[in-house]
Amino acid sequence: MEEEKGGLFMALDKVVGDIMESARKDADQVIQAAEKEKESVIGEARLKAEGAQKQRAKQLEEAIKRLRQQEVSSAELEAKRIVLNAKKEMLDVVFLDTLQRLSKLSDSDKSRLYTRILSKATKVIPNPKVSCPKGDAKLLTGIAGLGSVQETDMEPGLILESADGMVRLDYRFRTVLGGIWEKELKNVSNALFG
Repeated sequence: MEEEKGGLFMALDKVVGDIMESARKDADQVIQAAEKEKESVIGEARLKAEGAQKQRAKQLEEAIKRLRQQEVSSAELEAKRIVLNAKKEMLDVVFLDTLQRLSKLSDSDKSRLYTRILSKATKVIPNPKVSCPKGDAKLLTGIAGLGSVQETDMEPGLILESADGMVRLDYRFRTVLGGIWEKELKNVSNALFG
């Protein structure tokens, strides 16, 4: 019986050993599968991380590119604004210089200019009341078709008014030059700046 017990224990030991060996092998296979799965997950995570990093780098590069373009565009716009302001200042200087030259016309040149103005204006306003700068009334003597002539403190040129005061034409040099200037500004600008 002892022998039977010993054989039984040996058989049980063998069965237990086989089960343990089988369990170790299964555990090793599970561990190996888990390791493979772990490596696979880590590999995928690395790929995703690299992809995300590349995507972020691309987005950053695009953002930097846009920012640079915005800065360049902003600088170009500022440069254009400066150039336009300089051109406007130059045009203002030319306008004022031209106006000053007109103001300093000799009496004979002013008389010819006034005669031309009045020959056209009297077709619109017959026998107009004429306002002119102090000292210029003498330049209008002998011109037919005028109503009254009144000297006043005003810029060089003439202001004509109908007898009823309903129609008024402003031929002061500044006003006439301003009208021509607005109409011909592009041509003046091209002549000055090409």
